[in-house]
Amino acid sequence: MQLWQKQLNLFFIAMGFFTRIPMPKWIEVDADKLNKASRYFGLVGLLVGAISAAVYSLMLYWVSPSVAIVFAMITSVLVTGGFHEDGLADTADGLGGGWTVEAKLNIMKDSRLGSYGALALVLALLLKWQLLTELALFDPSSVSLALIVGHCLSRVVAASFIFSEEYVSDTDTSKSKPLAQQQGINELSILLASGVLALLLVGLVPALVLITGLVIVRYGFIRLFRSQIGGYTGDTLGAAQQGSELSCYLLLLILGVSW
Repeated sequence: MQLWQKQLNLFFIAMGFFTRIPMPKWIEVDADKLNKASRYFGLVGLLVGAISAAVYSLMLYWVSPSVAIVFAMITSVLVTGGFHEDGLADTADGLGGGWTVEAKLNIMKDSRLGSYGALALVLALLLKWQLLTELALFDPSSVSLALIVGHCLSRVVAASFIFSEEYVSDTDTSKSKPLAQQQGINELSILLASGVLALLLVGLVPALVLITGLVIVRYGFIRLFRSQIGGYTGDTLGAAQQGSELSCYLLLLILGVSW
């Protein structure tokens, strides 16, 4: 298999892992390839963000920006299958309802939605809609790039946990799909490069603010997860993605960025 075919294979693995978009039948998947595919998680975020932004821009011809944002949010959930939102809800249930590490992990593996998870999910979706709606007041078109940048950078932040943190869940009993558990320096470098591509869309000052803000957010999540469960799980990566995406929108709103 040629180099470009290997890289395309890895991208499709990443796409198939994080979205409901069907993978070509010729794709080969194993644990090693899944670990290497983490290099393209940020590019998958660009894809999800671009699809959501396209729906938002199209809906602006018929409805107000606030309604178009709802359609963009629905689109991202349909494309990803609510993968990250589910992780956020499970993480909130586990950290909020468990008294020991074992109890927290067991709760996260439970497919049922608890009160902590429901609250976290509702508040996160409401905050996401509100931040994007406020951002549209500066310029409705700014929401499109915010979606692209937010979806990409948030997945870069979440995926980077694989490089520095320890995976603590039991794969044999986990309800989730197999997860990349190792990340080499090559994967991390390509992952960060995809984040740079997104940052090029917003200009120097917003890019520096986003980098600084997301480094702080990442540090906060790492401290939380280490203290609560000693590392990361697939669910906590989803929570980190949602938190980082919200942080991107908040930072852009504070800057009053419009393109």
